[in-house]
Amino acid sequence: IHTGVKPFACTECGRSFTVKDALRRHWRIHKGIKPFICTKCNKSFSQKTSLTIHQRIHTGVKPFICTECNKSFRQKGDLTIHQRIHTGVKPFICTECNKSFRQKGDLTIHQRIHTGVKPFICSECNKSFRQKGDLTKHQRIHTGVKPFICSECNKSFNQKVNLTIHQRSHTGVKPFICSECNKSFRQKGDLTVHQRIHTGVKPFICTECNKSFRQKGDLTIHQRIHTGVKPFICTECNKSFRQKGDLTKHQRIHTGVKPFICTECNKSFNQKVNLTIHQRIHTGVKPFACTECGRSFTVKDALRRHWRIHKGIKPFICTKCNKSFSQKTSLTIHFE
Repeated sequence: IHTGVKPFACTECGRSFTVKDALRRHWRIHKGIKPFICTKCNKSFSQKTSLTIHQRIHTGVKPFICTECNKSFRQKGDLTIHQRIHTGVKPFICTECNKSFRQKGDLTIHQRIHTGVKPFICSECNKSFRQKGDLTKHQRIHTGVKPFICSECNKSFNQKVNLTIHQRSHTGVKPFICSECNKSFRQKGDLTVHQRIHTGVKPFICTECNKSFRQKGDLTIHQRIHTGVKPFICTECNKSFRQKGDLTKHQRIHTGVKPFICTECNKSFNQKVNLTIHQRIHTGVKPFACTECGRSFTVKDALRRHWRIHKGIKPFICTKCNKSFSQKTSLTIHFE
């Protein structure tokens, strides 16, 4: 103990021990010998100390207590790791980037960022992961398992983090707050996207026309203009759309659903934008003003038609006398 001499070395892995009996116990790991069996669940162990620690799962005993916060642990090693939260000690340092960690396992996982090693491979699709936990989460896509269930509405999720985010819809908690305008969000990602309104950052750039977007999803939808892809197809008439939302709106033509109802007159509409336009009848709001004469309109298209008067544009021509008009209604009246 004092000299540090460890004369008994394992021929398999090179690990050495101060006493022969310790080597004998260690040797069971390589031989797969597990003589110590749990009487509760029949799980077996190569060393008695491992069985003792395991049995605490059944007994609930946690003898190692943190003096800072009174949290208790089954193993002394777990307490040691936990105490580093209070002390700030991070003894495991990455040789590539000097980032430090409280646990050796966390360093090992981190180092795979530099090495590119992803040892955990999905047997269904061969996608690989740096952490076993990430593989476990991914496999739920294939199995359909959703073990995390909302106690409010019974909706289930394949990841705990998604359940946590969802539960905020019930609690109303929005912990991520914009420092510019104090708007709050349930998800950090939503805050990040929102902040680009203030910063003007649009990191997602179309390789075809260089148009940039704040969100990757917006770029994906935009790119379909160039590719012509319209993946959302109506089952009634086979009309296809670039966005799911456009398909949803279109399907209301077939279903007759009009979910947007005017609170003034109960008239209903199949699109929110149509309700907004209609409500201007009641409010008298006319947000589209002509810069030439100041006349204002409830819809932008009405301003566009009016603008033809000032520009002298007369696209509607009488087939009888070739007289032209700036608006279709004027041509109709002329025919009469």
